[in-house]
Amino acid sequence: MIQPTVLRSRAEDLAAVLPPLMAEAEHLASTVLLGAHGRRRSGMGDEFWQYRPAMPGDEARAIDWRRSARSDAHFVREKEWQAAQSVLLWVDDAHSMDFTSDKNLPAKGDRAKLLSLAIAILLIRGGERVALAALGTPPRSGELQLIRIAQALTNRADRPDYGAPQVRGMLAHSRALFVSDFMGDINPVTAQLTKAADRGVKGVILQVLDPQEEAFPFDGRTIFESMGRSLSHETLKAGELRDRYLQRLAERKDALHTLARRTGWQYHCHHTSDAAQSALLWIYSALERRR
Repeated sequence: MIQPTVLRSRAEDLAAVLPPLMAEAEHLASTVLLGAHGRRRSGMGDEFWQYRPAMPGDEARAIDWRRSARSDAHFVREKEWQAAQSVLLWVDDAHSMDFTSDKNLPAKGDRAKLLSLAIAILLIRGGERVALAALGTPPRSGELQLIRIAQALTNRADRPDYGAPQVRGMLAHSRALFVSDFMGDINPVTAQLTKAADRGVKGVILQVLDPQEEAFPFDGRTIFESMGRSLSHETLKAGELRDRYLQRLAERKDALHTLARRTGWQYHCHHTSDAAQSALLWIYSALERRR
């Protein structure tokens, strides 16, 4: 049994980091009209949806005889689809996500975490089950799962320079959201997404970039260094690298878009200078279309 003093200490440690992220995610999620999330299709459930004319093959017990008595035709009473679906979130926490070009802009990682926690709030409160890849646990619902996800998103231990998505434990025919700058090696991304597609998993690729990474406003002597300081390159003519860099970035975006199209996923590029709400709305709609 955990001692009360230890439990209180853990709770205080958790409370120290969760409120800012959770409060901001709650506010962002509230801007999206939840409505009847995951509903409005026939299937298992308790709530009435619609009557439809009986068709050959319908069992007699499926017919609503009271409604049918008011007409010359037979009608089947259908219920709303309420089976909870599973969504896996992979949020890149590599050092590259720490980058921001302006103190007034959030770091890529901060924006990625905010959007991921906000979509988790919408999904869980809409009756879905959500898992965070970093937790390595099955998808769950409930407010406690949101706290687990928020806590895991604040853990910054053992981070590589560039991240790659994880698909272990992903349920067949579920959905997924991968959030990263996708600036590292593309091969692990291709391999993981292919594995996901082989399991019938449909999902969303959200690439988060800083506006400076799109503009490449460098000239003259410049030292480029990775956020984890494992890579470094010095040049006296940074301006001469602009065209090649922009071409490589365009090729990376095209590769991600092609990969998404080939695996039945959807791709979107979001900039930290843009409103988080627009990205959340896009993610929300994209996941709904992947049902």
